[in-house]
Amino acid sequence: MAVRPKVFVTRPLPAPALELLALQCEVVVHPEDAALAPPELAERCRDTQGLLVVGARVNQEVLSHAPNLKVVANCGVGYDNIDVMACTQRGIVVTNTPGVLTDTTADLAFALLMAVARRVAEGDRLVRDGRWQRSEWGLLWGADIHHQTLGLYGFGRIGQAMARRGRGFLMRIIYHDALRASDVIERELGAEYVDRDTLLREADFLSLHVPLTPETHHLIGARELSLMKPTAFLINTARGKVVDEEALVAALKSRAIAGAGLDVFEQEPHLHPELPKLENVVLLPHVGSATAATRLKMALLAAENLLAALEGRRPPNIVNPEVYV
Repeated sequence: MAVRPKVFVTRPLPAPALELLALQCEVVVHPEDAALAPPELAERCRDTQGLLVVGARVNQEVLSHAPNLKVVANCGVGYDNIDVMACTQRGIVVTNTPGVLTDTTADLAFALLMAVARRVAEGDRLVRDGRWQRSEWGLLWGADIHHQTLGLYGFGRIGQAMARRGRGFLMRIIYHDALRASDVIERELGAEYVDRDTLLREADFLSLHVPLTPETHHLIGARELSLMKPTAFLINTARGKVVDEEALVAALKSRAIAGAGLDVFEQEPHLHPELPKLENVVLLPHVGSATAATRLKMALLAAENLLAALEGRRPPNIVNPEVYV
């Protein structure tokens, strides 16, 4: 009888995904919904062939304790928590779960855009705190969304999904990306490619949809914020380190920009101490893909990627295809 490969899952996942893994593997699941520190994860990976990761860091320390590891399947589209180069050098396949969370994340990004523009969170606090005593003409004036300019920094799956939502609000769509979209996509979405500074200067709402790489670290800093309109809003559902949080706080406090909607933070879960004090920012705890249907799809896709790699098949969502060269 063939020995079943050992798989470690770093957090509890929906039962269908775990059951799928258990059909072919010996599965151990970390019972707490919390990220394992690298030393503890390293200890759990000593005799593991497959690792399904949710949020945990897979660095050199972890890899050095896992001589039998063949695949790291990330349950998420971003994989900056994984040392992909080190995995590739070891011949370890790395996968992610793009596509299945595109619309859900775009929904959340547009929800943040609407919430900060129309001061939804401020209004909710006003009512809950019992401070709404009478009707006032000047109460909580916000900003229009319809017919405004939506600037998209990054025009991949989620950026394009945001463009579709913006079109529903009759917005002008402009974007910047290292790789320009095809004429077909630009025509379909009514999107105009512009250079970086034009994007910053003309966007009424600037929404970030780039991966975290050395090139995108602090992509938005003091200079970029200074180019934005004082009436503009910044939306970030990408990665916290894409924005220089210190510079953003300064811009929000001085009203150099009108506001921000943030689902991600530079040192999450820790916030810049000034952020919670500001009324012109809406803060969410990194829940861009957090719906039951989408999280199930992500878990199943991660499990399918992992099983494919363990069986010697090329996974459909491979991050480092050079391991097969």
